[in-house]
Amino acid sequence: MKVETVGNGDGYAVLTADLMMQMVRDLTPLRRVFCSDDYDQAIDYLRQILPFNIVTAGASDSHNGWVVPPRWNLKEAKIYRDGRVIYDGLAHPLAVAALSNPFEGEVDLPELKRHLHYDRRFDDAIPYHFRFEYRPWERDWGFCVTKQFHDNLGPGNYRVVIRTEESPGELRMLEYTIPGRLPETFAFVAHLDHPGMSNDDLAGCAVGVQLFKELAAAPRKFTYKLLLLQEIIGSEFYLAHSRPPSPILEAIYLEMLGSRTPLNLQRSLSGQTELEYSVTNAAEELQIPLGIGDYRTVVCNDEAVWESYGIPMSSLSRFPYPEYHSSRDDLDIISESSLAESVDLLMASIDRLEQTNWVSKKFRGTVCLSNPRYDLYVEPGQGAFGSELSEERRRLRELMDLIPTLEKPAASRALARRTGLSLPAVETYLRAWAEKGLIDIR
Repeated sequence: MKVETVGNGDGYAVLTADLMMQMVRDLTPLRRVFCSDDYDQAIDYLRQILPFNIVTAGASDSHNGWVVPPRWNLKEAKIYRDGRVIYDGLAHPLAVAALSNPFEGEVDLPELKRHLHYDRRFDDAIPYHFRFEYRPWERDWGFCVTKQFHDNLGPGNYRVVIRTEESPGELRMLEYTIPGRLPETFAFVAHLDHPGMSNDDLAGCAVGVQLFKELAAAPRKFTYKLLLLQEIIGSEFYLAHSRPPSPILEAIYLEMLGSRTPLNLQRSLSGQTELEYSVTNAAEELQIPLGIGDYRTVVCNDEAVWESYGIPMSSLSRFPYPEYHSSRDDLDIISESSLAESVDLLMASIDRLEQTNWVSKKFRGTVCLSNPRYDLYVEPGQGAFGSELSEERRRLRELMDLIPTLEKPAASRALARRTGLSLPAVETYLRAWAEKGLIDIR
C-alpha cells in the first residue's frame, strides 16, 4: 500500500447543489471498472475539487483471499449477424460485463445466449454484471443486453468480437481528511465504481464531496475522513493495509442519495453509534422523513467489512429505488433537491456530534473507588440490612460498573442511553472521575 498526497486544498472549487449535479452528469458516462482508465479519469476529476490523497493497493497485495483484479480497458465489442453489427458493446458502459474476457469467433444462438445477460425486471434496460471484478479467477466473456434484444434474436450463427487491453491492476482509493482538535475520527464512505450509473453511487460521492467542502470551512472538534473507493474490496484493502490504523471511532456509508425516493438510515450492528443517533435527531429537527432499519435489513454494502475491523458502520441511502443496478439508473432519476437535502441532514448531524462529550479511560483494570483518594463508590445497598438502592442510584451504580469496561472512547450521550440516566446526571458523575485523573472528557 502507498499514499500519494497533495496540497491543503486552498483554491479548490466550492460545490453547490447544481455543481453536485454537474459532477454526476460528468462522471456517469465513464466505464468506472475497479482498475481502468475511466476510473482514473474520475479520480483526476475529483482531485480538482478536493485535495484527495490516493491510497493504492497493487497486484501483489492480497488479504483473506481478496485479490486486486487486473487493469481492464475495453477496446472493441460487437455482435455481428450476416456481416452487419447488431450490437455495439461500446454504446453504453454496462453493455459488456465488467472484466469480460476477450473473445473472437463464430457462435450459434444457444452459445451466444449463454453469454448474454439481461434484466428480468425490464424489457428495455441493460443490467449491471459485476461478478468478474470480485472473482477474476473465474472470468468468461459476456455482453449485457436488454431483454427485448435477447428475446428477438433468431436462430443462426453470429460473429462476436471482444477486444480488451489488460495489465497488472492497482486499486486507487481516494482519502481526504479534515484534522480536528482531537484525533478521534469519523469516516464517511462512498463507492466510485459502477460503470454508467448515476445514483449508485456517484450521488453518494457527490454528497460526500459537498459535505466535506462545507466541513472544511470552520475548525472542527473531531477529525473527519472521506473515502471514495471500490465497493467492498476497496474498504477491505484500505482497512487491512492501513498502517498505523487511524483512530476511527465510527463510520457511515453514503449511498444512492440522489433519487426521488425516501431517505433510509440503516443502523450499525450494535445500533448504538453516535452518528446514527445524530442523524435520527437531526432528521426530526429538520422534519425530514427518515426510515430506519436494523443492520443489513435495508441494503448490504461495506458495513460488514468495517464492522469486522471493530468500526461500527451505519448507512444513509435512498434505497430501494426501481432502477437499481440497471441502465435506467441515469441522470434522469437524480434530483438536485434530494442531493441538497442529504447534505443538509448530514451537516446538521455533524453539528450535533460536535457538541457531544467523549470519555476516554486513563487506567487499566479496576479502581478501588471507595478509597478516600477517589470517593466515587456508589453503595449497592444490602437487602439483609434493610438498605436498598433507589432507581436513580441503581442506574448510577450501573454507570460506575460500566466505565472500567470501556475499550475505546464513548460518548456521554451513549452512556446516558445505556443506563437510563439523564445526560446531566451522567456528566456530573463523569466530571468527578475526571477530577480524580481517571478519565478524559473531551
